Amino acid sequence: MMRFLYDLGILIYGLLLRVFALFNAKAKLLVDGRDGLVQHIEQSVEKGQQYIWFHFASLGEFEQGRSVMEQIKSRHPKEKIIVTFFSPSGYEIRKNSPLADHVFYLPADTASNARRFIDIINPKLAIFTKYEYWYHYFKELDKRKIRLLMISAIFRENQVFFKQYGGFFRSILKKVSYFFTQNTESVNMLKWIGITKAGLAGDTRFDRVVELPKEHKLIPEAQTFAGTEDILVAGSTWPADEALLKVLVENNKDLKAIIAPHEIHKDHIDAMLKLFPHALLFSKFNTYTDQQIAASRQLIIDNIGMLSSLYHYGRMAYIGGGFGAGIHNTLEAATYGMPVIFGPKYEKFQEAIDLMEIGAGFSISNEQELQDVYNALCISEKLVQASIAAKNYVQQRSGATQIIMKYLETEKLLG
Repeated sequence: MMRFLYDLGILIYGLLLRVFALFNAKAKLLVDGRDGLVQHIEQSVEKGQQYIWFHFASLGEFEQGRSVMEQIKSRHPKEKIIVTFFSPSGYEIRKNSPLADHVFYLPADTASNARRFIDIINPKLAIFTKYEYWYHYFKELDKRKIRLLMISAIFRENQVFFKQYGGFFRSILKKVSYFFTQNTESVNMLKWIGITKAGLAGDTRFDRVVELPKEHKLIPEAQTFAGTEDILVAGSTWPADEALLKVLVENNKDLKAIIAPHEIHKDHIDAMLKLFPHALLFSKFNTYTDQQIAASRQLIIDNIGMLSSLYHYGRMAYIGGGFGAGIHNTLEAATYGMPVIFGPKYEKFQEAIDLMEIGAGFSISNEQELQDVYNALCISEKLVQASIAAKNYVQQRSGATQIIMKYLETEKLLG
C-alpha cells in the first residue's frame, strides 16, 4: 500500500508542478528542465563509460559534496563524475561546474526512470548527500549491487523513519551501503532501527568552508563601501528578515550593512529599495559619486554567487531564512570569525545549535531581540569572544572528507 501511495504522490507532485509552472518561475524551470530529460541524458553521456554519480537536493547540498568531488578529481583524475540536482536553484547555478563531466536534473523517481537512467549513466558508485532518499533509485542501485553512500547524513527523532508507521521509509534507508553521519546521535538512531553500516565522519561542509577565507574573491565595490568601518553582512535574506533589518538600520544610524537577498528578481529588489530608500545597488555601484557612496549606509547585492566572499568584509552576520522554512548557511560566515544572528527556525541545523552553545550564534524572534543582540555585539570584548569561538568551531570540525576518501580508497571504489 505504501509503495502505491508513494508512486501516486510522485505522480500528483509532477502534475501539480506543471500547474504551478504557469505562474511560478522556479516550478517552470524544473518542468522545462525535465521535459525530454532522459533522452537528453542519453544523448549527452559517453556510452560504455562508468561514472561516479553525485546527487544533491540543491545548492547547499552541493557545497557539502564539493570537497569530496574535489578530492576525487585531484587524487583520481581519470574518474568521471555525473551530478544531478532536484532543485533549479542548485542546477542553474552549478550546471557548468568544472568538477563534473555532466550536470543534469534528476528525472522523477519512477521505476522506469530509475531503470533507464542507471542504464544510461552506468554508475560504478553513487553518493547522495544529507537527506535525499528516493525509493526507486535506491532500489535499482541495490538490485544491481552498485554501492550507495550517504554523506553528511543527519537524523532526528521526529522523522518518519523512526515512527511506528515508517516501515516503508525505513526500507529505503536499508538500501544504503554506508552512512557517514554528522553526529553520534544519528549513528545511534540508525542502530535503533537495525542499520549498523554507519559511522561518524562529521559534516563535509566544514572542509569546504574552512578554505573560504584563503580563497575569497576580492570585491572592490564591497571594499570601497566598507572602508574602515565595521560591517554587518546580511546573507540570503527574505522579506521577513529584511523588515527586521529595516528597523535595525533606522534605529542605529551608525550601522553600515551589506544585504544579499536570497531572491534577486526585479520585484524583490524593487521592494528592498523601498525599504532602504538610500541604499546603493551593487549592479550600479560604478555609477555612484564618491559623495553618494560615502553617505550611504546600505549596499544591496543584486546578483548571486559572491556571498561567501562578501563575508570577508564584515564583522558580524545576519543569516536569513529563520522566519520561513529554516536558516541558510551559517558556516560561510562563521569561518571568517563572524558571530551569526538568525531567526527562530534553526532547530534542524546542528551547526546553529552548536554556535549558540559556544556563544557565537544568536537566535532572535523580533525587532527588540535583534536590537539587543546587536547592542551586545557592539561591545568589543563580546564581539572578539564570539568571533574567536566561531572561527575555532569551523576549524576544529574539518576532516570529514578525508574519512570518506579513506573509505573509498580502502574499499577500492576509485580507479
